[in-house]
Amino acid sequence: MRKKIVAGNWKMNKNLSEGLSLIEGIKSGLTAAHKGVDVIVSPPYVSLTEAVKAAAGSAVKVSAQNCHQEENGAYTGEISTGMIKAIGVEYVIIGHSERRQYFNENSASITKKINSALAKGLTPIYCNGEVKEERESGKHFEVVKRQMNDELFHLSAEEVKKVVIAYEPVWAIGTGLTASPEQAQEIHAYLRKLLTDKYGEAVAESISILYGGSCKPDNAKEIFSKKDVDGGLIGGAALKAEDFLAIIAAFN
Repeated sequence: MRKKIVAGNWKMNKNLSEGLSLIEGIKSGLTAAHKGVDVIVSPPYVSLTEAVKAAAGSAVKVSAQNCHQEENGAYTGEISTGMIKAIGVEYVIIGHSERRQYFNENSASITKKINSALAKGLTPIYCNGEVKEERESGKHFEVVKRQMNDELFHLSAEEVKKVVIAYEPVWAIGTGLTASPEQAQEIHAYLRKLLTDKYGEAVAESISILYGGSCKPDNAKEIFSKKDVDGGLIGGAALKAEDFLAIIAAFN
């Protein structure tokens, strides 16, 4: 059975004290209405160690927002998957659209990062999706197929089962636009079909696919009700405990 997951990507927001307060707010707000959902927070690097301590013993898990593909070396400013794993972090976001757009990440580096994360026992939250022009020209299926082929499908069936996929309609991130629940279901189903064609139905049905485009408390329930949507990678709405908890509760 696929896991239901709600992951909060804080991006470059929340200093240490603010982040710890947010984690406490999430922990204290979790009730029976949130059971059955894996809850993940992804603070900036400087807060990861303390975030792991703050989340210990609770239902909240911690993710890094990025990683470097090499184990060590002269890569000033970078953090390896081994370093992330050593402090108790369990997940790492890889291939986020902002990393692709602002930091020129490409399929080659994303593939290496996925390999490195799996080698260290981290769960990659692998992001893909199309920009506005690609959606408007009807190329969204072509784009995600290419990304999956180039960045994920080198993995074995056993390896790919350890990956969480997050579909990002890039045109809906921070723009106020949101894919309709029907649009979300359509492309999530397509991604699952790609997985089925490559690895078989059993593997495809074991992989959680999250929606990552302006998911909020007022639209989460309808989006999450769709057959192939297994949760969300949440941006702005993850920065307030009340909103984040409401999104988690949208599953019930």
